Amino acid sequence: MKTQRIPWDEYWMKIVNDVATRSTCLRRQIGALVVKNNVIVSTGYNGAPKGFPHCLDVGCRRDKLNIASGERHEECVGVHAEQNALLQAGRDAESATLYVNAYPCKICAKLIINAGIIKVVITGDYSDKEGLEYLRTAGIEIAFLN
Repeated sequence: MKTQRIPWDEYWMKIVNDVATRSTCLRRQIGALVVKNNVIVSTGYNGAPKGFPHCLDVGCRRDKLNIASGERHEECVGVHAEQNALLQAGRDAESATLYVNAYPCKICAKLIINAGIIKVVITGDYSDKEGLEYLRTAGIEIAFLN
């Protein structure tokens, strides 16, 4: 009996959700994955920069300042999942696909564009949808999985 295999996008998104479990953010657990030619190039999750205390340990600065989701990104000490995945991928991100379990913010969208990512596959959402418009303007293919 032949077993049916899940499509690649679903496979990669399952890995994204596992990567997100490493997040140290108190608000949202986001994971990202850079894939090229059906090979994982890098992973990333949101959390404090190297050497900084994690929000899990010291609390959320944005919560303490009563900042709404999608606003004043500069007040967050965390590095976004997409940013960490792109940093790990380096130039290997060129012509790759990025998988993420939330809409990229405007800052991440600009990094995705300049990294040369050609497709972004997304589950979940985010209050600030302007990053999606940046990706569309740059001609990056966007796919949404349920």
